[in-house]
Parts: sequence; structure tokens; C-alpha cells
Amino acid sequence: MNVLSHADSALSLLPPVIAIVLAITTRKVLLSLGIGILVGALLLTQFAIGDTAVFIGETVKGLVWDDGALNSWNLQILGFLVMLGMITALITVSGAARAFADWAHERIRNKRDAKLMTIFLGCVVFIDDYFNSLVVGSIAKPITDRYHISRAKLAYLLDSTAAPICVISPISSWGAYIIALIGGILTAHGFTESGHLSVFVQMIPMNFYAVFSLLLLLCVALFSLDIGAMRQHELNAQKGELFDESKGLPPGANADLPEADTGKILGLFLPIFALIAATVFFMLNSGAAALAADGQSFSVIGAFENTEVSQSLFYGSIVGFLVTLVLAFVQKIDIKLIMLGITAGARSMLPAIYILLFAWTIAGVIGQLETGKYMASLVTGAIPFALLPVVLFILAGITAFSTGTSWGTFGIMLPIAADMAMGSDSTMMLPMLSAVLAGAVFGDHCSPISDTTILSSTGASCHHIDHVITQLPYALIVAFISIIGYAVLGYTGSILMGFIACSLVFAISLFGLKLKAGR
Repeated sequence: MNVLSHADSALSLLPPVIAIVLAITTRKVLLSLGIGILVGALLLTQFAIGDTAVFIGETVKGLVWDDGALNSWNLQILGFLVMLGMITALITVSGAARAFADWAHERIRNKRDAKLMTIFLGCVVFIDDYFNSLVVGSIAKPITDRYHISRAKLAYLLDSTAAPICVISPISSWGAYIIALIGGILTAHGFTESGHLSVFVQMIPMNFYAVFSLLLLLCVALFSLDIGAMRQHELNAQKGELFDESKGLPPGANADLPEADTGKILGLFLPIFALIAATVFFMLNSGAAALAADGQSFSVIGAFENTEVSQSLFYGSIVGFLVTLVLAFVQKIDIKLIMLGITAGARSMLPAIYILLFAWTIAGVIGQLETGKYMASLVTGAIPFALLPVVLFILAGITAFSTGTSWGTFGIMLPIAADMAMGSDSTMMLPMLSAVLAGAVFGDHCSPISDTTILSSTGASCHHIDHVITQLPYALIVAFISIIGYAVLGYTGSILMGFIACSLVFAISLFGLKLKAGR
């Protein structure tokens, strides 16, 4: 089978562009991804039908069996999804979710409080973006449903406290990965004066997109700044339609499950606490083992840097599931109801699993086409130095949007940004690296083929494309704010001036949003 690379060709953009455009226009995610996969495979095999079929088969097989062994990362993430679906359903049938909703109803006074609670939980649970979206969604959903907050709004609350928090948190899977990447880059270029962790902390205020995404999210929650499609979803929610019922049940939904009358709040919080504690334990444990194998001493940052994220999530979910199951038996719930919850919970995650499998497949195809490298190659050329932070932000955004991966974009774009800084002005190294991080999160937020976006939809039990469409205007607003900030930073060389510029544009944007929302 002859597989070619189109890294030097704009043709490599075709599969992601076709998949994204079709997904947004037709709202049929699997069909759109499938067509994108087919187009990419045809390009790679020079339109040889037999080779195309073989290539697609090998790519799909690689999702489960890769290099002569099980693809543990993918399988463990899917296992985590299934386990979390079963935990959520068992919490529902035990009556614990309703008990928590009743308890919170007496303390959370209105919709605004419910949204602020969700944001708070999203900021506290910063271990991993997948973990954040799914776990916080499970906790917040009973409350946001009670106050008629649309599932699209819940998905936005989850997504905008997942990646933006993780990308600026050193104690997270994202932070550890970024510290490792940046540490290697800085060492290669002779920057050894500062520790890698301190460098990461210095970059936090330079990540304009993450910072102002969180600020905008807070303002949207406080002032109900509902614009575009989000406004219609919120109006529908007031009438009791939390999601578009004409499209069927969204991923992660457990509709019409019977609920026991003996549910206790402990039945919600103990499983979630066990899930979080076990996941953190397994992360630290696997990271410590990796450090010991390399002859390094233990450190929390080092452990997170070397941890097995998917394995830890999966093992943590097993512990959470067992705790939930034991509580259900202690509560003396009928075995038939328990089995109903387990099967319904696993089944509820199937739509998300299908989308993830297709997204991973097209990611493999895009990787073979080297779309990301082609995007990165566009940076080279006659670009004024002062505009490089802006250009890197935009290019990282487009790359992450096209490939559906911020981590992959980090890996491609950060070394390029470092090389460009060293070739022009090394004092701009950290701002340019920060622009890449910010742009990658922006592109990831907007992309319908991003696994983080998919899992935020799943955590909120929202139809995936509805989440993409409703979040897009807010993401674009923050991207515009970030571009102004990076332009000012580039021309002045001052991080403070760039941050002030962002703040001014943010204030103007906020005023415009309030007018647009009719508040």
C-alpha cells in the first residue's frame, strides 16, 4: 500500500475543512467525520480504492491494537467514559442526584448561583480537562436542570473551565505536559537560569485567551449575556426544553430512569470524592514509578509530568464505580434497578464513544497528511517581528481547529515559536510561547472534532454541534481580545501594556454584549 504525505500541500487541509464545514452545516457529526476520513484516505493513497479501504481499516484497527499491543490510552479513555456513565446512572437511580438537587435548591437561590457553582467546581477540579468536563457535569447537571439552564449553557460552562484552567495550572496533566515541552525547548536554547516551573508560572498572565475566557465566562454567568444561538437555547430552557429533543437523546443523558425515594446527598459526593482521590493517587503513583525507573527523586510536578493519565482516569473510575455500587447495596436498592442503571449508564455513553472513535480516526489521517506541519510552514516568510505573537496565536488556533488537538499543536508550534524568537529577539521567547498555548486552546474550543469539546458536550448531555455553535461567538470574542493584546505586546515589548490593552477591549466588548443581550 502506497501512502503519501501532503505536508507541503494545501490539499492536506481538505479533510479537516470538509469534516468541520459539513458538521456545522448538516449537524450530522459522524457522517461529516466519515466523509473527512474518506477524503483524507483517498488523498494519501492517490485515490486507489483498494489501498484506501486497507488504510482506513489499518487506521481504525490502530485505535484498539497498535504496534503489536493493545492501544491502552484509547481503551482506557473509553473505559473511563463507560465507567463514568454507569456511576452517573447509579447516582440517578439511587435518588442521590435528586437529593442533592433538593438540598442545593434551599441554598442556591437562583440561576446565577447555579452557574457560579458550576464555574467554581470547574476551577477546583483542574486535574485534567476530560476529568473536569465529565465529573463537574455529573455534579452540576441536577442543579442547572432544576433552574432551567440549558444544556448548551452548561456545556459552555464546562468547556470554558476545562482547558483554560488546565493550561494555566502546573498541577494538571496539561501543566505537566507543557512544562516538559517548554523545559526541553528552553534547555536546548541555553535558557537554564530559571526553573521550568517558575517559567511556566511567569507565562500564566501572558496566556491572554485562557485568562480572559475565564473572565468572560464569569461575566456571562453574572449578567446572563446570552447571544446568538445560546439565547434561543436559554429561552427554550425556560419552557422546559433543556436540549433539542427533536434530535433525540444527547450523549450522556439518562432520561426517564426511575429514582429511589431514599437517596442521600452522600450517595453523590462520596463516589465523586472517591473518584477524584483515587485518580490523583494513581496519577502520583504512576508518575512516582516512572521517576524511580529513571533514577530521579520524587516531586509532585515531576510525578504529574510523568504520569499515565488515561490509566489513572480508568483506575480512578473503577474505584468510583465500586463505591457507588456498594452504596447502592447499602441503600438496599433493588438489584433490577441497579442493573438497569448500569446498563443505561453504559449505553448513554455510546454516542460520545462513536464520535470520539471517528475523531481519533480523522486525527490519525490528518497526522499522516501532516496538516499541522503544513500550517506551521505558513509562518515562515516576510512577517514583521512585532506581529509574530499575533501570527503565532492565529496559526496555532487554525492548526488546533483543523486537527482537533491542542496538545498536538503544542508539540508542533512551540519549537517553531522558540526558533523564531531566537532568530529575532530572545526576550520575546516566553510571550511567543504563550501565544502558541493561547491560540491552541482557542482553536480547540472552536473545533467540532476536538475530543475536549466532544467530552464537554457529553458531560453536559448536550448535542455536540449545539455546543459548538453556541460557544463559538464567545470564543471568537476572546480571540479578538487576545489578538489586540498580542499586537500591543509585540509592538511595545511590554506584557503589562498587552494585558492593559486586553482589559480595555474586554471592557468595551462586555458593554457591547450587554447591549446585544438586551440587559
